[in-house]
Amino acid sequence: MRKSWMLTAILLMTVLVVSACGSKTTDTDSTNGAQASNELEQIKSAGTIKVGMMGTYRPYNFLNENKEMDGFDADIAREVAKRLGVEVEFVSQEFSGLTPSLQSKKIDAVISQMTITDERKQALDFSDPYITNQVKIIVKTDNNDITKLEDFKGKTIGVGLGTNDETYLRNEVLPKVGDFTIKTYDDVITSLKDLDAGRIDATINNLYALKPIVDSNGFKIKAVGEPIKSDQAGIAVRKNNPELVAALNEALQGMKDDGTYNTIFKKWFGEEPAQ
Repeated sequence: MRKSWMLTAILLMTVLVVSACGSKTTDTDSTNGAQASNELEQIKSAGTIKVGMMGTYRPYNFLNENKEMDGFDADIAREVAKRLGVEVEFVSQEFSGLTPSLQSKKIDAVISQMTITDERKQALDFSDPYITNQVKIIVKTDNNDITKLEDFKGKTIGVGLGTNDETYLRNEVLPKVGDFTIKTYDDVITSLKDLDAGRIDATINNLYALKPIVDSNGFKIKAVGEPIKSDQAGIAVRKNNPELVAALNEALQGMKDDGTYNTIFKKWFGEEPAQ
């Protein structure tokens, strides 16, 4: 009887110890999981936010003569990082690869004129818009045949690969206008070179992006007609990061409230942002 009682007591103590250890592990795992899900705290802990951008889209983002990331997007990124209390690390790559890099956690955010769309919001979260761009049709200076979207029929139209403009042409313009060829590009300057050389008939883009490229390369091209659409770009991050999105929105709003945003905008575009 005595041996039986002692064996029972030992078994009970073993169960209690194992239960306590299991409870402790679960609590720790839960805490670590909460920390892991809060990417804002991870960024602050690392002291750096990794920002993806093309680096070939002057005046928004490009490598300057010192091989440093420069432009409107770069200045926005630096100011946002400053207000988050961290440094910024730029990661340059083609636009079509930015979303995969973000989703695979190679970067923390995309600040590269990524238009906010319903389709993208299914895979990514966005800050409030930080710029609005008007998109127009661009043709060679001597081309008077294309002035509106309906004139695209039977033509070859260039557009950035993986951009909102490509989606717009395929999903909205093609069904409405009829058959035309869409040729995609990894960067803007190559598409404009092809337009200038007559290898494509037109492209679509916004005037802020075109002016410095045209000025530096002497392309004989022009914008025609009224704006065909208006896009808003935001800072893209991975899904389910409300703390990070809230912090980004707070930083952007603070920049607008204290005039920093206007200063950056005028620096790159020579005018006040549209209200």
